[in-house]
Amino acid sequence: MSNKTNINSKILIICIVLIIVTFSVFWQVKWFDFVNLDDPVYVIENYRIQSGISLEGIRWAFSTTYADFWHPLTWLTLMFDYQLHGLNASGFHITNLLLHILSTLLLFWLFHRMTGAVWKSAFVAAFFALHPLHVETVAWVAKRKDVLSGFFWMLTLCFYVYYIEKPIVRRYLLVLLCFSCALMSKSMVVTLPVIMILFDYWPLGRFQSRKDNYMLWQLREKTPFFILSAIFSIITLYIGYNRTNPFVNDFSLSSRLVNAPVSFITYLGKTFWPHNLAVFYPFSVQIPAWQILGSTSLIIVISVAVIVTFKRFPYFFIGWLWYSITLLPVIGIIQADIRAISDNYTYLPSIGIAIGLAWGIPLLFPSEDIRKKILFPAAITFLVIMASLSCKQCDYWKNSIELFNHSLQLI
Repeated sequence: MSNKTNINSKILIICIVLIIVTFSVFWQVKWFDFVNLDDPVYVIENYRIQSGISLEGIRWAFSTTYADFWHPLTWLTLMFDYQLHGLNASGFHITNLLLHILSTLLLFWLFHRMTGAVWKSAFVAAFFALHPLHVETVAWVAKRKDVLSGFFWMLTLCFYVYYIEKPIVRRYLLVLLCFSCALMSKSMVVTLPVIMILFDYWPLGRFQSRKDNYMLWQLREKTPFFILSAIFSIITLYIGYNRTNPFVNDFSLSSRLVNAPVSFITYLGKTFWPHNLAVFYPFSVQIPAWQILGSTSLIIVISVAVIVTFKRFPYFFIGWLWYSITLLPVIGIIQADIRAISDNYTYLPSIGIAIGLAWGIPLLFPSEDIRKKILFPAAITFLVIMASLSCKQCDYWKNSIELFNHSLQLI
């Protein structure tokens, strides 16, 4: 058997395992109800969604800022689900799960295509698929915008790599189209052009091949993407300024600025140790000074470390910047919620941490033989634990009573 055939077989097996394991963890959502938190606004009491797909519905989806967002593709997918399933929550949940699985497979393809590292890419994809922090995104119908924008995020990056392999206009337009779809699903993805630039440095290595004119080349290639990001940022800020939810604007700018570094480190801590996960985390206006200083100091120390070592360990640099940059729009400085933090905000940022782990931990085991004997079983054990925790966390989302009882126990 040729080496290429062996690799293709390995890739196929990994994809099948990713599908089976993710289905096994999240399949229980098929029997879940809607929850009385945003689901009424998005589906249960939304007569526009319950009109199904129509010209009038499409016009409404592209013109409304209902629920304080402009995400027409999210509305259209919910209309499509209602067309197929009515108010049977099962169909809506399965769509969320299918989008999550497709994003997982695209993520695996993306990193394998860029790096050629099969097992490291598989770990990044499995980390994304099975992490307990992502249960909220998959199991909550109202978070359709997150799984949908996540799918188009992955598709945009995959087509970007496809374009780089053969830079022609048709492929470039595909990237631009997918990015537009991601933005029309959720504007949080405005940071995607920056991630493209990071990938140009590592693992694509495009900066090394264009040392003389890389600024001009980046400006010419990425400008349309940044223009789209700017337009959607302005739309989001405008909608936020005219927000109809009076509770969202309760906290002062100083409180939000203080909360931002604490939230940043809280997300990081829950990524490594996903405990006490709830649908609601109260916003505190009296955060202890040591917590603020400690969080800020830790952010600075990690940032300095990855910058100093970025030439030697580019994956730490890229992973940390992925995490930091993608989290920035939802860190709470521009308030979009009454919660201090929200698990679903880690859906894309946590991939940056997975990149650092996948490429960084093997450095502790220079011997390939030791890696096979220790690292592979350790990674499988870690992922099994993540999957088990996700199964348990998923169970809290079966209905409103279970969800709110669990949250009250943690407050």
